[in-house]
Amino acid sequence: MRTILGFITVILMLMASVPSHAQCSRAINVPVSPTGLSVTVGADGVGGVYPDILRSVAAKEGCSFTFSVVPRARQEVMFETGKADLLIPASRTSRRDEHGIFVPLIYNRATLISLASERPAVRSAQELLERRELRVALVRGYDYGEAYQELVRELGKQGRLTLDVDANSIARKLGAGMADVTIMAPSILVGAMVGDSRVEPLTDKLRYEALPELPWGDSGAYISKTAVSAEDRATLRELLEGATKSGALWRAFQRYYPPGSLKDSIRPR
Repeated sequence: MRTILGFITVILMLMASVPSHAQCSRAINVPVSPTGLSVTVGADGVGGVYPDILRSVAAKEGCSFTFSVVPRARQEVMFETGKADLLIPASRTSRRDEHGIFVPLIYNRATLISLASERPAVRSAQELLERRELRVALVRGYDYGEAYQELVRELGKQGRLTLDVDANSIARKLGAGMADVTIMAPSILVGAMVGDSRVEPLTDKLRYEALPELPWGDSGAYISKTAVSAEDRATLRELLEGATKSGALWRAFQRYYPPGSLKDSIRPR
């Protein structure tokens, strides 16, 4: 009897020593749209930095993710209406905070981007508003905070703003002379241009101008408050934070993006 009890005790101790891995209770719905090399959509399906990281998590931790491809503006609407479990990647904003739990993964910064020219520098958002000769093209659904949204509203009132579905469309407009400047994280625009023979040669001619109203901030993922259970929210948060703490996310960025292209756009936490 003592032998049996001792054996059971050993088994229980071994089971207690094995680390437990939280698993999601169901497949996690992740609508995505092309976002540079962070999220790519092609003949082979959905890829890029963030889908790769999520698939890696799925393989190791037992969570599965279902990707669907939608325009960025639609992606935002699905998140706000509880039809998306994750919004990724996303900068932190007060509007998004109403609908989800934010998990910071990296630091990023949106800048004013144009093709190199002799025009005088633009030093602030107010100066951009005053330079009415500059035509601005932005991606519909992108959001870099209140200052960015205010700038979008004012540019729209001035009739100088066009909105496009993705960053590649913006790159083509810049290349064709149909727009003078855009505002987004440089990594997104560069990532959209890499591999596209129509605009890739322009990557070395891009001009970046930081606007003080758009400082470095958090970028990461939002987990829906309404669509995802509290248990699954805790699991997803743990898995996403683990990808950052382990360095796996930053290594993925370095694998995908050309050397030097992240300098003024993204940095690790």
